[in-house]
Amino acid sequence: MMIHIASAIGSLAQATPEDGTVAGEGLSAVETFAYFFAAPTVIFLAISVIVYALTGDRKKSQNKSSVITTIE
Repeated sequence: MMIHIASAIGSLAQATPEDGTVAGEGLSAVETFAYFFAAPTVIFLAISVIVYALTGDRKKSQNKSSVITTIE
């Protein structure tokens, strides 16, 4: 009797899938390329340019008359 109840509970659980377990339509090759290669690459390059712009070397001033900043 317990085996019949356990199998009935198991089949009931399989008959009603949870939300998000049903697969949707697949991605095309172009969408896969865009989502998993192009977009991360563009985001990485944008962040790299922003960081370089904020922390990159500045042009050196031609006026080196300050004794504090130069050693002769």
